[in-house]
Amino acid sequence: MKKNILSTLVIATVVVSCTKSTSKTEKVENPDGTVTTTTTTVSESGIGVDTAKINQAKEDVKSKADEAGNKIDAAAQNAKEKIDATADKTKQDLHQAAQDVKAEANKVGKDVKDAAAKGASKVEEGAKKLKEDLSK
Repeated sequence: MKKNILSTLVIATVVVSCTKSTSKTEKVENPDGTVTTTTTTVSESGIGVDTAKINQAKEDVKSKADEAGNKIDAAAQNAKEKIDATADKTKQDLHQAAQDVKAEANKVGKDVKDAAAKGASKVEEGAKKLKEDLSK
């Protein structure tokens, strides 16, 4: 899209600048001795214009527009690759964090089970002791 706009703009500029105008000034001496000056401006649009120069300018604009488009495409591709790499790294970091949380949760669960087992054994011991005390 940008290439078309730039090409059109350059071609329009070249066509407008190729308008050739010439001014002619004529001095005529009248029989009574006075001098009359006449100025005539003639404009020629496109006639006598060197089309080779226009075509060369058009090709230059087209090649520069293509070059600019390629640079834009390369920059976009580079940005996409950086974004993809960052997303992959973030995904790996999140996965590792989830693994760490899971491991810690398992550890905490094990500790809770151990504490509950110790508490239950103490309650059982206390119950046995109470039973022995009551049977005496």
